[in-house]
Amino acid sequence: MDRASRINRTIGTEISATPAQVAAAVKLLDEGATVPFVARYRKEVTGGLDDTQLRTLADRLGYLREMDDRRDAILKSIAGQDKLTDALALSIAQADTKAQLEDIYLPYKPKRRTKAMIARENGLEPLKDAILGDRRADPETLAAGFITEKVTTIKDALNGARDILTEELVENAELLGSLRGYLAREAVMSATVVPGKEEAGAKFSDYFAHTEKWANVPSHRALAMMRAWKEEVVQIDIGPDPEGGADRCVDMIAARLGLSGATLPGDKWLRGVAGWTWRVKLSSSMMLDLLADLRGRAQDEAIAVFARNLKDLLLAAPAGARATLGLDPGIRTGVKAAVVDATGKLLATDTIYPFQPKNDIRGAQMAILNLISKHGVELIAIGNGTASRETEKLVSDTLAMLPAAVAKPVKVIVSEAGASVYSASELAAREFPDLDVSLRGAVSIARRLQDPLAELVKIEPKSIGVGQYQHDVDQHRLAKSLEAVVEDAVNAVGVDLNTASAPLLAHVSGLGPGLAEAIVLHRDTNGAFNSRRELLKVARLGPRAFEQCAGFLRVTNGKEPLDASSVHPEAYDLARRIVKACGRDLRAIQADPKVLSGLDAQSFADERFGLPTVRDILSELEKPGRDPRPSFKTATFAEGIDDIRDLKPGMRLEGTVTNVAAFGAFVDIGVHQDGLVHVSQLADRFVKDPHEVVKAGDVVQVRVTEVDVPRKRIGLTMRKDGGSSAKEAQAARGPAKGKPMRTASKPPAKEQTGAFGAALLDAMRKR
Repeated sequence: MDRASRINRTIGTEISATPAQVAAAVKLLDEGATVPFVARYRKEVTGGLDDTQLRTLADRLGYLREMDDRRDAILKSIAGQDKLTDALALSIAQADTKAQLEDIYLPYKPKRRTKAMIARENGLEPLKDAILGDRRADPETLAAGFITEKVTTIKDALNGARDILTEELVENAELLGSLRGYLAREAVMSATVVPGKEEAGAKFSDYFAHTEKWANVPSHRALAMMRAWKEEVVQIDIGPDPEGGADRCVDMIAARLGLSGATLPGDKWLRGVAGWTWRVKLSSSMMLDLLADLRGRAQDEAIAVFARNLKDLLLAAPAGARATLGLDPGIRTGVKAAVVDATGKLLATDTIYPFQPKNDIRGAQMAILNLISKHGVELIAIGNGTASRETEKLVSDTLAMLPAAVAKPVKVIVSEAGASVYSASELAAREFPDLDVSLRGAVSIARRLQDPLAELVKIEPKSIGVGQYQHDVDQHRLAKSLEAVVEDAVNAVGVDLNTASAPLLAHVSGLGPGLAEAIVLHRDTNGAFNSRRELLKVARLGPRAFEQCAGFLRVTNGKEPLDASSVHPEAYDLARRIVKACGRDLRAIQADPKVLSGLDAQSFADERFGLPTVRDILSELEKPGRDPRPSFKTATFAEGIDDIRDLKPGMRLEGTVTNVAAFGAFVDIGVHQDGLVHVSQLADRFVKDPHEVVKAGDVVQVRVTEVDVPRKRIGLTMRKDGGSSAKEAQAARGPAKGKPMRTASKPPAKEQTGAFGAALLDAMRKR
């Protein structure tokens, strides 16, 4: 089986697809097609692989191709040493991970001069063979025959034989695989505080005396311990269970030497070599391997959590094209205000000072009323940072001053995560060169209420604040994963060609920053696009890029009605045949989509466009430009509950999910501090993954179970049975049976670690 076929078969098994489907998708991706384009417009070619399958395919394709390149390099290296046998070549060909490949290559890998090499040069390999060949002989007696000018003592001779044998053992791929398998099942991870670091590292106090099975360590706990280790607060150890685990590892090594006992002189010596090999060589290397595996596993999960949260946030319900007043709360520096029109264009800005030290409440209210009246404001977006609830109360009091006959704007608390990053960015400077940095944040807050996706793509995903230990993971992998999420979200929704910003266009399939800037420049120079076909007039945008991007760009009220839909231009003739079969024009069908239900989709399929495309077109004609995002809905915060001190256990409140982690969900209930709904409190049933129940942006009903004012920690529940606090849950479980898996040697830290960090530490205790 050739390389490509092997890769296609492997990936097909992993994504539940046939090798033929994988081969078709690989060909398209290799030709430059994007995942969104292949998933949406090449369903017939790939057999309907979706974007999730295609993303996994693309990632695994890169890994497997890299592994095959490494496989070739290893084969070439071993062949160059004249040591490549048919059996060895078969083992290399059958290795299915990079770790296995490297284990096989280890004995043949060029290395610096080792003790084993020196021992061989000193003629001690025959001694090693003699001890292995005659277990009844006394090793010291055998060693006496190998005394030379370079090997002056029996001890030196035996140590040399041991060095040779140890090197063979630590380069034995089968032994290494067995040990890794055993440790993956049975290894224990422990963390202990570095003496003298108790106070400085108090936020990591859960890990001052902590032990648990390596295989069971969840992502967030692994990353927390590794951060504590990196900050030199704790020491980490990973190895076999202290109660007999090391002996089991030595037994496995001894078994490779053919030892079932240790009664004969040679067996006793070999048993000692097995123990020495474990203690001096393999125990430390195995720990590093397990640590690397754990880090990789934890990073994979943390990146997946971040990606899911980001997707939910980007695909949150847009409030729509309505004039919006954005308020970026502040106390001493004032509340920054910015009004944007229905298209997001900046109309006016102001700074009001309703709080200390000026306390100009009347002036602030008049300024807000003036902005509402002058610009027809329908929505008011209030940032959720410092002074958010005070600003919301100011707005409520101000709106109450409007006459009853006047429609009052809807006020919404909006996450301002990343707004300051955008404000100081080069992009914001180009967009608003004459606007003060502090006012740009208010513009961003207003726009992200109108359309979260269009505004959030301007901010580096890592700055949006929906991650879990995001700074502790591989930043390149994180960025790559998040970029894929943004690309999929943008293309799933579609983009208005005549209103989209360059940053938004840059994420459209087939474009990128350069072509996005070229489109905006063409639009500014020549006016609005009247059709998708006019894209071909844009500098450097050729047929290939047009094929990739056209279906995801929308032109409303243009020459071609289909340009406002997700129907690709290549399928317009098919769409027109379907419209003609209805006996009405496209707009009439949109007004009465029931006429489409009587059509036989199969009758429109042909060699070029199969049933999947026909069905997609029928669905699109029924409701062109359908937005996959949910309807706009906001949480209503309870009046008079503005601060954590206002909370009492038992209160029932409404809030918005701001972040979902492996251990639960964080909910903004309007008191400047997100509360945590632990995974055990999300539903009246067992929940393994919090994403099964909630996602970022959801409006949820919660009950307060715990309030810890000094540490700014809020426990919440969504259980209908009333839920429980962490203390109640622990009491219900009772004391742990057997050996305690983790203990804390100090009380929890008093200093604050931020909303996410503080709640995270609490969540770890609840696990």
